[in-house]
Amino acid sequence: MDTNEHEHVIEVTDLRRVYGGGFEAVRGITFSVGRGEIFALLGTNGAGKTSTVELLEGLARPAGGRVRVLGHDPYEERTAVRPRVGVMLQEGGFPSELTVAETARMWAGCVSGARPEQEALALVGLTEKAGVRVKQLSGGERRRLDLSLALLGEPEVLFLDEPTTGLDAEGRRDTWELVRALRDGGTTVLLTTHYLEEAEGLADRIAILHDGRIAAAGTPAEVTAGRPSRISFRLPDGYLLGDLPPLGELGVCGHEVDGEVVRLRTRELQRAATGLLVWAEEARVELRGLDVRSASLEETFLGIAREQGVAV
Repeated sequence: MDTNEHEHVIEVTDLRRVYGGGFEAVRGITFSVGRGEIFALLGTNGAGKTSTVELLEGLARPAGGRVRVLGHDPYEERTAVRPRVGVMLQEGGFPSELTVAETARMWAGCVSGARPEQEALALVGLTEKAGVRVKQLSGGERRRLDLSLALLGEPEVLFLDEPTTGLDAEGRRDTWELVRALRDGGTTVLLTTHYLEEAEGLADRIAILHDGRIAAAGTPAEVTAGRPSRISFRLPDGYLLGDLPPLGELGVCGHEVDGEVVRLRTRELQRAATGLLVWAEEARVELRGLDVRSASLEETFLGIAREQGVAV
């Protein structure tokens, strides 16, 4: 999605966050999010995702740098920002004895211009649970309640911290559809997630954090484009790796051999796959278990983590 400076709803410049004892969790990151865009922050545990989101939500003062949400400092000008944003934390804390409807009603009393609580519960599929006490909800149902409360004020900006943790596959898909619908209606969404397929399928743009810094950023396609594609297959009986065409001529930039299994890495997938298949056809052999695939966001993420020495 192309945006210009005037359309940026979230602007972060050289942002830093330091905790007691001098631990620097966010180390000078810069990014922006356009109106009506879904932006995902990814990273291993401790990479700085939640620390960053809390600064955007105005829950703490940055140690350095600048952050603006809807044109305002979310910490210093909280009253100008808070009524226009919705926040779904990693874990909500609700009175366990209240029912779902009572919880939504109580929360709506704290929100300016709140939509009817029945409407908010319907958005996340909790209408039938309205009379159930919070303590009786499953973990996934509590996450859906968290989301419904974040949507009560019909926010212009929605912060979602691990929104689908604990949801089953159907609940995750329903949440994705809801987030897409909100985006299509003009809501700006910033989310953190551990589910890479969630980021790849939902986000217009992503940033991968590592050790408090941005290691890669762009659209999912742009981020994965820098990683090699893969081709794997079993060598035909009686053949060795040296019997293949010269790997350099196929555009192969790396390879591994594990018994009969050959794994090739290439940034020219069509060229490499075509050359390999032409050779197999001319040699009248079958490449058993042939698997050809472009780089995925998961592979990119794991590659960045391995390069930085992070256990994954």
